[in-house]
Amino acid sequence: MTEDFSNYWTAVMFFQARNGSYTRIHQLGGLFSEESNGGMTVYYFPQTVNWEGIKIRAFAPGFRMRVGDPGNRTAWWTDQPAALLKGVTYTCLQRHDTRFTNLSWDFPMAPCPAGIMTTIPFPPCWDGKNLDSPDHRSHVAYPDEDYDKGARCPPSHPVNIPRIVMEIRWDTTPFNDPELWPVDAGRQPFLWSYGDRVGHGHHADYIFGWKGDLLQRFFDQTNCRSGDCGVLDRSSVLKSNECTKEASVKEEIDGWLDKMPGGMVADRWGWDGI
Repeated sequence: MTEDFSNYWTAVMFFQARNGSYTRIHQLGGLFSEESNGGMTVYYFPQTVNWEGIKIRAFAPGFRMRVGDPGNRTAWWTDQPAALLKGVTYTCLQRHDTRFTNLSWDFPMAPCPAGIMTTIPFPPCWDGKNLDSPDHRSHVAYPDEDYDKGARCPPSHPVNIPRIVMEIRWDTTPFNDPELWPVDAGRQPFLWSYGDRVGHGHHADYIFGWKGDLLQRFFDQTNCRSGDCGVLDRSSVLKSNECTKEASVKEEIDGWLDKMPGGMVADRWGWDGI
Protein backbone atom coordinates (compact mmCIF):
# COMPACT_ATOMS: atom_id res chain seq x y z
CA MET A 1 0.00 0.00 0.00
CA THR A 2 1.57 3.25 -1.14
CA GLU A 3 0.37 5.22 1.92
CA ASP A 4 1.89 2.81 4.43
CA PHE A 5 5.24 4.01 5.76
CA SER A 6 5.07 1.95 8.95
CA ASN A 7 8.09 0.00 10.18
CA TYR A 8 7.81 -3.75 10.58
CA TRP A 9 10.74 -5.64 12.09
CA THR A 10 11.58 -9.16 13.11
CA ALA A 11 14.78 -11.08 13.76
CA VAL A 12 16.82 -12.90 11.11
CA MET A 13 17.14 -16.68 10.94
CA PHE A 14 20.53 -18.35 10.58
CA PHE A 15 21.75 -21.86 9.79
CA GLN A 16 24.75 -23.26 11.65
CA ALA A 17 26.83 -25.89 9.89
CA ARG A 18 28.50 -28.81 11.64
CA ASN A 19 31.83 -26.98 11.43
CA GLY A 20 30.36 -24.11 13.46
CA SER A 21 30.03 -21.51 10.68
CA TYR A 22 26.83 -19.55 10.07
CA THR A 23 24.87 -18.37 7.04
CA ARG A 24 21.76 -16.19 6.81
CA ILE A 25 18.47 -17.77 5.71
CA HIS A 26 16.84 -16.06 2.74
CA GLN A 27 13.30 -14.77 3.15
CA LEU A 28 10.88 -15.82 0.42
CA GLY A 29 8.40 -13.38 -1.07
CA GLY A 30 4.82 -13.49 0.13
CA LEU A 31 2.61 -16.23 -1.25
CA PHE A 32 1.59 -15.24 -4.81
CA SER A 33 4.15 -12.39 -4.66
CA GLU A 34 7.24 -14.49 -5.17
CA GLU A 35 8.83 -11.86 -7.40
CA SER A 36 9.47 -9.67 -4.34
CA ASN A 37 12.90 -9.51 -2.73
CA GLY A 38 11.85 -11.42 0.34
CA GLY A 39 10.37 -9.54 3.26
CA MET A 40 7.10 -10.39 4.96
CA THR A 41 3.36 -10.39 4.42
CA VAL A 42 1.51 -8.06 6.79
CA TYR A 43 -2.20 -8.45 7.48
CA TYR A 44 -4.52 -5.88 9.09
CA PHE A 45 -7.58 -7.68 10.47
CA PRO A 46 -10.75 -6.36 12.08
CA GLN A 47 -12.57 -8.34 14.76
CA THR A 48 -13.46 -11.47 12.79
CA VAL A 49 -16.74 -12.12 14.66
CA ASN A 50 -19.38 -9.36 14.52
CA TRP A 51 -16.79 -7.24 12.77
CA GLU A 52 -19.38 -4.75 11.50
CA GLY A 53 -20.53 -4.06 15.07
CA ILE A 54 -17.14 -3.27 16.58
CA LYS A 55 -15.43 0.07 16.08
CA ILE A 56 -11.78 -0.33 15.08
CA ARG A 57 -9.68 2.69 15.97
CA ALA A 58 -6.65 3.20 13.77
CA PHE A 59 -3.29 3.77 15.44
CA ALA A 60 -2.31 7.33 16.32
CA PRO A 61 0.94 8.96 15.16
CA GLY A 62 3.78 7.83 17.42
CA PHE A 63 2.17 4.50 18.27
CA ARG A 64 4.48 1.51 18.57
CA MET A 65 4.42 -1.97 20.10
CA ARG A 66 6.34 -5.19 20.43
CA VAL A 67 5.16 -8.78 20.67
CA GLY A 68 7.20 -11.65 22.07
CA ASP A 69 10.23 -11.56 24.34
CA PRO A 70 13.76 -12.06 22.99
CA GLY A 71 14.89 -13.25 26.42
CA ASN A 72 12.36 -16.08 26.55
CA ARG A 73 13.83 -19.55 26.09
CA THR A 74 11.38 -21.86 27.83
CA ALA A 75 8.59 -21.77 30.37
CA TRP A 76 8.92 -24.63 32.81
CA TRP A 77 5.64 -23.70 34.54
CA THR A 78 3.42 -24.46 31.55
CA ASP A 79 3.20 -26.81 28.62
CA GLN A 80 3.62 -23.89 26.24
CA PRO A 81 5.97 -20.89 26.44
CA ALA A 82 3.95 -18.16 28.12
CA ALA A 83 5.07 -15.33 25.85
CA LEU A 84 3.87 -17.26 22.81
CA LEU A 85 0.45 -18.44 23.95
CA LYS A 86 -1.23 -15.91 21.70
CA GLY A 87 -0.17 -17.45 18.42
CA VAL A 88 3.53 -16.85 17.64
CA THR A 89 4.08 -20.09 15.77
CA TYR A 90 6.34 -21.98 13.38
CA THR A 91 4.86 -23.83 10.40
CA CYS A 92 6.82 -26.66 8.83
CA LEU A 93 5.76 -26.04 5.24
CA GLN A 94 4.87 -29.19 3.38
CA ARG A 95 3.93 -26.99 0.40
CA HIS A 96 4.26 -23.25 -0.13
CA ASP A 97 0.57 -22.79 0.71
CA THR A 98 0.57 -24.87 3.91
CA ARG A 99 -1.51 -23.15 6.59
CA PHE A 100 -2.98 -24.04 10.01
CA THR A 101 -1.18 -27.37 10.27
CA ASN A 102 2.30 -28.67 11.14
CA LEU A 103 2.52 -25.95 13.80
CA SER A 104 4.98 -25.75 16.68
CA TRP A 105 6.03 -23.24 19.34
CA ASP A 106 9.68 -23.67 18.42
CA PHE A 107 11.92 -24.58 15.49
CA PRO A 108 10.78 -27.75 13.64
CA MET A 109 12.87 -30.76 14.58
CA ALA A 110 12.98 -32.26 11.07
CA PRO A 111 13.60 -30.80 7.57
CA CYS A 112 10.59 -29.01 6.08
CA PRO A 113 9.92 -29.71 2.36
CA ALA A 114 9.00 -26.11 1.46
CA GLY A 115 10.72 -24.14 4.23
CA ILE A 116 9.62 -22.68 7.56
CA MET A 117 6.95 -20.02 8.06
CA THR A 118 6.78 -17.91 11.20
CA THR A 119 3.52 -16.20 12.14
CA ILE A 120 3.45 -13.32 14.63
CA PRO A 121 0.09 -11.80 15.73
CA PHE A 122 0.10 -8.49 17.60
CA PRO A 123 -2.39 -7.66 20.38
CA PRO A 124 -5.71 -6.22 19.11
CA CYS A 125 -6.58 -4.19 22.24
CA TRP A 126 -5.23 -0.81 23.41
CA ASP A 127 -5.53 1.12 26.68
CA GLY A 128 -6.65 4.18 24.70
CA LYS A 129 -4.06 6.46 26.31
CA ASN A 130 -0.44 5.49 25.81
CA LEU A 131 1.28 5.39 22.44
CA ASP A 132 4.07 3.29 23.96
CA SER A 133 5.14 1.81 27.29
CA PRO A 134 8.56 1.08 28.86
CA ASP A 135 8.38 -2.58 27.82
CA HIS A 136 6.61 -1.68 24.54
CA ARG A 137 3.87 -4.18 25.47
CA SER A 138 1.90 -3.05 28.53
CA HIS A 139 -0.23 -0.49 26.66
CA VAL A 140 -1.68 -3.25 24.45
CA ALA A 141 -3.26 -6.57 25.37
CA TYR A 142 -4.98 -9.71 24.17
CA PRO A 143 -8.49 -10.66 25.32
CA ASP A 144 -8.63 -13.33 28.00
CA GLU A 145 -10.47 -15.61 25.57
CA ASP A 146 -10.18 -16.30 21.85
CA TYR A 147 -10.47 -13.08 19.85
CA ASP A 148 -11.28 -15.08 16.73
CA LYS A 149 -14.40 -16.37 18.48
CA GLY A 150 -15.71 -12.95 19.42
CA ALA A 151 -13.99 -12.26 22.75
CA ARG A 152 -14.16 -8.61 23.80
CA CYS A 153 -11.15 -6.52 24.77
CA PRO A 154 -10.48 -6.45 28.54
CA PRO A 155 -11.64 -3.42 30.61
CA SER A 156 -8.02 -2.39 31.12
CA HIS A 157 -7.52 -2.16 27.33
CA PRO A 158 -11.01 -1.41 25.97
CA VAL A 159 -10.12 0.02 22.55
CA ASN A 160 -10.15 -2.28 19.53
CA ILE A 161 -7.23 -1.60 17.20
CA PRO A 162 -6.34 -3.32 13.91
CA ARG A 163 -5.02 -6.79 14.58
CA ILE A 164 -1.67 -6.94 12.78
CA VAL A 165 -0.31 -10.34 11.82
CA MET A 166 3.13 -10.79 10.27
CA GLU A 167 3.85 -13.85 8.16
CA ILE A 168 7.43 -14.63 7.08
CA ARG A 169 8.50 -17.55 4.90
CA TRP A 170 12.11 -18.70 5.31
CA ASP A 171 13.80 -20.69 2.56
CA THR A 172 15.41 -23.46 4.59
CA THR A 173 15.22 -25.93 1.69
CA PRO A 174 18.96 -25.69 0.81
CA PHE A 175 19.59 -27.31 4.20
CA ASN A 176 17.10 -30.18 4.04
CA ASP A 177 19.76 -32.86 3.67
CA PRO A 178 19.87 -34.70 7.04
CA GLU A 179 23.63 -34.96 6.61
CA LEU A 180 23.78 -31.18 7.20
CA TRP A 181 21.89 -31.37 10.50
CA PRO A 182 23.50 -31.83 13.92
CA VAL A 183 24.71 -35.32 14.71
CA ASP A 184 23.11 -35.40 18.15
CA ALA A 185 19.44 -36.38 18.28
CA GLY A 186 16.99 -33.73 19.42
CA ARG A 187 18.92 -30.87 17.87
CA GLN A 188 18.22 -28.81 14.77
CA PRO A 189 20.51 -26.37 12.89
CA PHE A 190 18.55 -23.10 12.91
CA LEU A 191 18.72 -20.16 15.31
CA TRP A 192 17.76 -16.51 15.52
CA SER A 193 20.16 -13.61 15.15
CA TYR A 194 19.97 -12.91 18.91
CA GLY A 195 21.31 -16.40 19.72
CA ASP A 196 18.08 -18.31 20.40
CA ARG A 197 18.33 -21.95 19.24
CA VAL A 198 14.95 -23.06 20.65
CA GLY A 199 12.76 -20.35 19.12
CA HIS A 200 10.65 -19.32 22.12
CA GLY A 201 12.11 -15.81 22.05
CA HIS A 202 10.81 -14.99 18.58
CA HIS A 203 9.51 -11.41 18.55
CA ALA A 204 8.59 -8.48 16.32
CA ASP A 205 8.23 -4.68 16.45
CA TYR A 206 5.72 -2.33 14.86
CA ILE A 207 5.91 1.47 14.45
CA PHE A 208 2.86 3.17 12.94
CA GLY A 209 3.50 5.26 9.83
CA TRP A 210 0.36 5.45 7.68
CA LYS A 211 -0.28 8.81 6.01
CA GLY A 212 -3.15 10.95 7.23
CA ASP A 213 -6.39 9.22 8.21
CA LEU A 214 -6.37 6.63 5.43
CA LEU A 215 -6.13 3.63 7.72
CA GLN A 216 -9.08 4.89 9.79
CA ARG A 217 -11.16 5.53 6.67
CA PHE A 218 -10.43 2.01 5.51
CA PHE A 219 -11.63 0.45 8.76
CA ASP A 220 -14.68 2.73 8.84
CA GLN A 221 -16.03 0.93 5.78
CA THR A 222 -18.65 -1.72 6.42
CA ASN A 223 -18.77 -3.39 3.02
CA CYS A 224 -15.12 -4.13 2.43
CA ARG A 225 -12.93 -7.06 3.39
CA SER A 226 -10.09 -6.75 0.88
CA GLY A 227 -7.03 -4.58 0.54
CA ASP A 228 -8.29 -1.76 -1.63
CA CYS A 229 -12.06 -1.04 -1.90
CA GLY A 230 -11.38 2.33 -3.48
CA VAL A 231 -9.71 3.81 -0.40
CA LEU A 232 -6.11 2.60 -0.55
CA ASP A 233 -3.69 2.63 -3.47
CA ARG A 234 -1.54 -0.38 -4.26
CA SER A 235 2.01 -0.43 -5.53
CA SER A 236 3.24 -3.29 -7.65
CA VAL A 237 5.66 -5.72 -6.05
CA LEU A 238 8.32 -4.84 -8.62
CA LYS A 239 7.90 -1.14 -7.82
CA SER A 240 8.16 -1.89 -4.11
CA ASN A 241 11.43 -3.72 -4.75
CA GLU A 242 12.95 -0.37 -5.76
CA CYS A 243 12.49 0.98 -2.23
CA THR A 244 15.62 0.06 -0.26
CA LYS A 245 17.60 1.46 2.64
CA GLU A 246 21.38 1.44 2.85
CA ALA A 247 22.81 -0.47 5.79
CA SER A 248 23.94 1.83 8.60
CA VAL A 249 26.25 -0.77 10.15
CA LYS A 250 29.08 -1.97 7.92
CA GLU A 251 29.71 -5.67 8.53
CA GLU A 252 29.49 -8.94 6.68
CA ILE A 253 26.05 -10.53 6.85
CA ASP A 254 26.01 -12.82 3.81
CA GLY A 255 27.92 -15.92 2.84
CA TRP A 256 29.51 -18.22 5.39
CA LEU A 257 30.50 -16.42 8.58
CA ASP A 258 32.73 -17.52 11.45
CA LYS A 259 30.45 -15.65 13.86
CA MET A 260 27.03 -14.06 13.69
CA PRO A 261 26.68 -10.33 12.96
CA GLY A 262 27.34 -8.09 15.94
CA GLY A 263 29.42 -10.80 17.54
CA MET A 264 26.26 -12.40 18.91
CA VAL A 265 27.02 -15.64 20.73
CA ALA A 266 24.58 -18.50 20.19
CA ASP A 267 22.99 -20.18 23.19
CA ARG A 268 24.47 -23.45 24.25
CA TRP A 269 22.27 -26.45 23.56
CA GLY A 270 19.49 -27.19 26.00
CA TRP A 271 15.85 -26.29 26.56
CA ASP A 272 16.88 -24.00 29.41
CA GLY A 273 19.05 -21.95 27.06
CA ILE A 274 22.35 -22.82 28.77
